Amino acid sequence: MTRKLRIGVVGGGIGGVALTSALAQRGFDVRIFERASAFGEVGAGIQVTPNAVKVLEALGLGEALRKAAFLPQAIVGRNWDTAKEIFRIPLADECPRLYNAPFFHVHRADLHRLLVESLPEGVATLSAGCVDVRSSDDGAVAIFEDGSEFEADLIVGADGVRSTVRSKLFGNDAPKFTGNMCFRAVVPVDGSFDFVSPDSSFWLGPKSHVVTYYVQRGQAVNIVAVNETAEWVEESWNAPSSREELLAAFAGWHPNIIKLFERVDSVFKWGLFDRDPMTTWSQGRVTLLGDSAHPMLPFLSQGAAMAIEDGYVLARSLAAHGADVAAALRDYEEERIPRTSRVQLESRERGRTYHLPTLFAQRKRDLIYEFKSWINPHASGIQTDWVYAYNAADFQPRVAAAA
Repeated sequence: MTRKLRIGVVGGGIGGVALTSALAQRGFDVRIFERASAFGEVGAGIQVTPNAVKVLEALGLGEALRKAAFLPQAIVGRNWDTAKEIFRIPLADECPRLYNAPFFHVHRADLHRLLVESLPEGVATLSAGCVDVRSSDDGAVAIFEDGSEFEADLIVGADGVRSTVRSKLFGNDAPKFTGNMCFRAVVPVDGSFDFVSPDSSFWLGPKSHVVTYYVQRGQAVNIVAVNETAEWVEESWNAPSSREELLAAFAGWHPNIIKLFERVDSVFKWGLFDRDPMTTWSQGRVTLLGDSAHPMLPFLSQGAAMAIEDGYVLARSLAAHGADVAAALRDYEEERIPRTSRVQLESRERGRTYHLPTLFAQRKRDLIYEFKSWINPHASGIQTDWVYAYNAADFQPRVAAAA
């Protein structure tokens, strides 16, 4: 009888938990290790695009996702000052037809909770900060702050943009500050919110942009406000900011934006950091997943989606290759690196086009958006047809074995 592969996952964020769920469903002996003392995600929204929804449905979480999510009508580009509509990409009716899955807005904590609830009992170890990894021809070991070790056939680093696992494999190169900082807040809906449309609204301004959308089945509005700055901002999801700082950064913007910002209670800020795409994520019996492998700017809303895709593809590849971990990692990288590299680079480019500094450049961009929208709405704006159409659940490893 063939022994089950034993796999250790370092990092209990969305990507790590998605991978653990996919591995557990395939019968692997899997353990996940999270540095924090409890599972949880910072209170912020996330756009669950059709490519991610397809994986969540394959994991059996489609119905639970629908119950927690908000269904947006469109992605709409707007002028920061006049609110003039620059482009409109239909979502609610079009995504199931074009991509075989809907587009949802969800609170990040709700999505994380759904994934955690899908895990079998006893697979998670909390308060377990990984400090080192070792690899040999036969296996790998994760070493933790308390001196404990976990031996496995494979260790997966899903521990974020400042990944310990990545640094142990490839050196401690610091991510690059992009010159952008971001405010994030969630505003409960209280009374009439007719100044916030039921869309994913991209307000494009000089050297800045704001994205607003509903979460929690329409009971709250998520705010992502990106501003260029010469200052080095702490890379964190929970550096405290204030309503006053947010309003000062976007003074003079359209009254609907100001009205929303005036309702902010708790607001956080963080710097946006980036790394160039890698050519490999693995060394021996250790590999990377999600932000550990391919940190990306949020301008295509694909950070969590790429990690979810990674997890499903890796689980499927391991299931297909049995004991041949090297072959499984080969197929995993060949499938994922080209796609995530393109998303990284395209996200950079969207940041440039969203933040054009001059009125002439903005007007030229807007005319191009409007012309493309007239021909095909899905070819304008953020231009993500190729992102949403992908289905990680269709991935077929090179071997003929069923996965």
